Amino acid sequence: MRPPMELCVFLLSLTAPLVLYSLNHMTTFQEPRVVLGTGVVVLGSVLLLVYLIVPKTMKVDPLFYAIAWLSFSCMVGLTNALEQDGFISGFMGFYLKMGEPHLSSAYAVMTCYWEGVFHFALFLTIIHRMFKGKSYRSLALLWAGSSIALQIVLVPGVLIGKHASNIRPAFWRNIPFFLAPFWAATLLFSRPREMPVITADKISAEQKKSLLFRPVDLFLSLLLLGAMAFCVFRGFVVMDCPLDSCFNYIYQYEPYLKDPVGFPRVMMLVSLFYAVPLLAVSLYGLNIPGCSWMLDWAICFAGAMAQTQWCHIGASVHSRTPFTYRVPADKWWPVITLNVLLAVAPTLLALRCHTNLAYFMKPVPKGQADSEKKKK
Repeated sequence: MRPPMELCVFLLSLTAPLVLYSLNHMTTFQEPRVVLGTGVVVLGSVLLLVYLIVPKTMKVDPLFYAIAWLSFSCMVGLTNALEQDGFISGFMGFYLKMGEPHLSSAYAVMTCYWEGVFHFALFLTIIHRMFKGKSYRSLALLWAGSSIALQIVLVPGVLIGKHASNIRPAFWRNIPFFLAPFWAATLLFSRPREMPVITADKISAEQKKSLLFRPVDLFLSLLLLGAMAFCVFRGFVVMDCPLDSCFNYIYQYEPYLKDPVGFPRVMMLVSLFYAVPLLAVSLYGLNIPGCSWMLDWAICFAGAMAQTQWCHIGASVHSRTPFTYRVPADKWWPVITLNVLLAVAPTLLALRCHTNLAYFMKPVPKGQADSEKKKK
């Protein structure tokens, strides 16, 4: 009897700290190109092992190979985070010196925690549901949104921040990690979503209600408007807007926005140019009935905002961030509360979309709905 596939992936991923510890104590890894080559060989070997653990007679979703391979990287990230915070030692010294020095920054440490805990748990759950024949589309979209957000902040942040002058060849191993979530999102969005059968009467009754008679949607609309305003404001702040309010905010409330690592500046610009339009589209979907695309996009967007806010909040108070750039103690509660609300708004929107689907579904003729219901 074969062990569950999620257990195989879990055990394979646990070899990451052993590999790192072994490499860290070898004297040959003092050349940046050797570190890059070793990383390629290790990741290639992991992908080969993932391929070999799948029975040849079993038809597997291509997404499995990607997330099983990335699970190993999640454990590498978690090992780095634990070492940077002083819980363990002797694993990452060689790689930080000759591979990716930026991984010692507070923002990178928080991304490593996110990958090592949240993404890894998602991967194992997805694999479990995948081989049990259960739906995993929503969980996979949650990961795709989260991972895309992580990559479009982390990679440009390294390229424009203070670490840009110390980029090693191993940095370019991030290219497949950058492309993987985009490929996965494209794959998932191209597949039809399984929709429950809801009668036309129920859909019509739900969609006839005005916003004033949908208090949850009214509250979410106001929350989304507030999130849009906050994203626009902070975008202006990092672009050195001369308004007194912007000047006071960056020096008195969130000095982390001017940290030379580059990550907070990139994140604010990503929020301005990507999150604000998505918030506006979400607001449209809450007010115009029949927007079935909201069911997928809300999950993807929730994952993205949760990831970016986790890293931003964590880095702004982390001990590895210089004291002058951390959130001031007397402004801690308002700043953290605003940032948490920015993450919570899309999450609440995703929950609302999936607890009451009728408002977002296309009207179905009553006769057709009844016949489909009888078939079930």
